[in-house]
Formats: sequence, C-alpha cells, structure tokens
Amino acid sequence: MLDITPKEIKPRTALRINPAKTCQPIGAMYAALGIHGCLPHSHGSQGCCSYHRMHLTRHFKEPVMASTSSFTEGSSVFGGLANLSQAINTIFTVYNPEVIAVHTTCLSEVIGDDIPNIIAKAVSEGTVPEGKFVFHANTPSFAGSHMTGFSSMVRAMVHYFSEKTGAESGQVNIIPGFVNPADMREIKRIASEMGVPALLFPDTSDVLDTPLTGKYDFYPPGGVTIKQLRTTGDSLRTLALGPFASEAAGAYLDEKCDVPCDILDLPIGIAATDRFVHALKNVAAQDVPASINYDRGRLIDVMNDMHRYTHGLKVAVFGDPDHVTSMVEFLLDLNMKPVHVVTGTPGNRFERRMTEILEGRLPDSNFSANADLFLLHQWIKNEPVDLLIGNTYGKYIARAEDLPFVRFGFPTLDRIGHQFKPHVGYTGALHLLESILNAIMDRQDRDATDETLELVM
Repeated sequence: MLDITPKEIKPRTALRINPAKTCQPIGAMYAALGIHGCLPHSHGSQGCCSYHRMHLTRHFKEPVMASTSSFTEGSSVFGGLANLSQAINTIFTVYNPEVIAVHTTCLSEVIGDDIPNIIAKAVSEGTVPEGKFVFHANTPSFAGSHMTGFSSMVRAMVHYFSEKTGAESGQVNIIPGFVNPADMREIKRIASEMGVPALLFPDTSDVLDTPLTGKYDFYPPGGVTIKQLRTTGDSLRTLALGPFASEAAGAYLDEKCDVPCDILDLPIGIAATDRFVHALKNVAAQDVPASINYDRGRLIDVMNDMHRYTHGLKVAVFGDPDHVTSMVEFLLDLNMKPVHVVTGTPGNRFERRMTEILEGRLPDSNFSANADLFLLHQWIKNEPVDLLIGNTYGKYIARAEDLPFVRFGFPTLDRIGHQFKPHVGYTGALHLLESILNAIMDRQDRDATDETLELVM
C-alpha cells in the first residue's frame, strides 16, 4: 500500500498526496448540528451533501440529517437562486426545523450566488415562517479545511443571532472548537464544577451521541437554542477554545457586542487544561474545587507511575491544528519526543505556535502546516519513530512502517469509543494516556520472546 512512498523528499508546490484535512462544508455541517432543531443545508450538488453526511455518520456512528439544493447542469450555468428558494419552502413545509443553516460549496461559490439576498427574499415573501430562521456561511471547499468551515459557521451564528441588550446575563460563553460530543459534555462539566454558568455554542452533546430509545427523533434534544444564542451578546466573557476553530467567532462577538474574549488552546493534556481551568477560576473568582484537583492528581499519578514507558519515545503526530498543538505539548510533558508534526490546514499561526512550544525542548522537530500524509510518511522513513498518533487515515502508514498507532481526532472511522470518551480536560488526558500506554505495551508484548514476555507490566 503506502510502502512504495519514496524516501527522497522533493519540493511540491501544487500537489497534495493523501491530504491531512477535508473540506470546509463538513466542518460547517458539524457546527450547524450543534444548534437545537437545526437542519444543515448544502447549497450545491447532491453528491457534496452525501459525502459530508457520510463522513460525519461514519465518525459518530449516528445518522446525520442534512438537505441539499441538488444543483443540476442548469443550476450550474444560471445559478442556484431557484433551487435554494424552493429548498427553503420545501424544508419548512416537510421537515419543519427551527432554523436552516445554509453553507456553500465549490460550485455555488464559483457561480457567485448571493446567499444573503436569497434568504432576505425568502423572508420577505413569507417562505420563512414566523419564529423560524435561515442563516448562512460561505464555505468554499477550494480554500481552508473543515476547521475553516467550522469557524465560519460559528462566526455566522454570532453575526445573525448575537445581540447586546444591556441586560447582564452573568454567563460565560464557551466556544468549544471542533471536538466530539463527549468533549463538549466534559467542558460543561468542568465549568459546572468550577461554579461558572457557561453557555456552550455550538453544542453537539445529546445530538450526535443519543441513546437508542425505540423512537427516532429527527431533531434530538441537544444543541444550543436560538434564544440562548441571542443572549451571547450580554455575556461576561467568551472563552474560545482552539484558535483555528473558535477565534473568529470570539473576536467578532467582542467587536459586535463588546464581550471580552480569551483565545485558549484546546484543553487537551495537562498544561492546556491548566490554562483553561485558570481562566474559569478568574471568572468565578474562587478557588479550584477539590473535585477538579483530584482529576488532575489522578492524571499526574498515572504519568508518574508509567513514566518509564513514555520517556524518550519518538512520536509522529498529525491532524487538526488545534488538536495537534495541544497534543504535542502533552507529549512533551510525558517526556516523549514529537519529532514529526503535520496538519493539513493552512495558516502561519500553527507554525508560530509549534515554534513556541518546541523551542528549548525539542527545537529540531519537523513540523508543517498545509502539509499531507505523504510528506509525513517520508519524514518517518528518514527518521523512524516509535509511535504514530492521528486519525484513521494514518493506519496505512502504521501498517507500512509497522508502527503502534493511536487513533486521535477527526475522522475516526475504524474504531469505537471516541464518541463517548472525552479527550479534553484532565479526564480526557487520562483517556489519551491510557490509549498511548496500551499501544506501547501491546507492542512490547508482541515483540517479546517467550523468555522475555512479562506477566506484570
């Protein structure tokens, strides 16, 4: 399979092989699902919508509902105004959502459809029922990545719904970034333990991790409501977790409604979680409760007990920039060596942040934004590693190079558990450390001879 990847690295400026990202509309669709009663709408061809739904469904193992403008050859030439207008009417008539979240695709962006004007026309003609809403985000697939799409859709939530009324809500906005429902639930739990009234947006908990009850809910009970989104302009502060996914919305909310915003790394690992807890502590103006300190203490205990397995191991990491940044910092705290680091999302911020984290600790590491798995594989061939960490697409490299492989990030298509185990917070870091240690120990058992196979490890 990928074992034919050449070792010699040659410059490539216009070619990506096995990209370490996917397209904007997937991120936009996922963000939209974090609004209660929302139906994401793909303004483009039916194939685009099918791919995005399929990818999300395979990752979350849950049905993902979305609609499409179903462009034909005629729409591609003359524009999608008629398609979107008809779609809005049909969706409210047949599916009756609270809100439609329109995201564009390559095709509609190249045509140049004026989505705000189409939405305004639908509202003026009464196609949008009273008390219902339609909003949009521009998410062309030929720019950015799924992280960019998520960011654009969350910023659109602020643009369309956030209001400053002057009433003090006493709450803190938390923009969680592109994380799993279990992570969003853990973020809310930590805020609750800290005594901070928090409003998470978007929020996919109880949307893409619902139980089997015998009754299908087209619109699951979870998600932030439009009424709650409107109150974000009266909040005390915003904590934007992950600059690539959350900074745009947090900064725009500050600009629009004067809500101060703190841009934090995703709270993955011990150091990034410490910073998140400290930010909550400043808001709550009280000491960190014992329950949170105990969570941290349990993580430190395992790190100390198992240090002999992690110390000095070389690691290759790839994935979304917000995830990778915090993961690299966590690996350094475990005294591991993240020698190769790749993200497919473009942006100089990633490389600047990696330089800050690695400087003085592991300055000779390879890292690159807007890169691909082909480059990562070549780096590994030139400097072998002991462990690979990333999403499902890394399994081919792991197979070719016979590497222990820890699945982490989006998408995870070939394993179970990521939907229910958080990776954020101290508890999430403990889950990650468990996965890393088990992969290392499994490899040690596999490689041991009969004489050296250990019963107790």
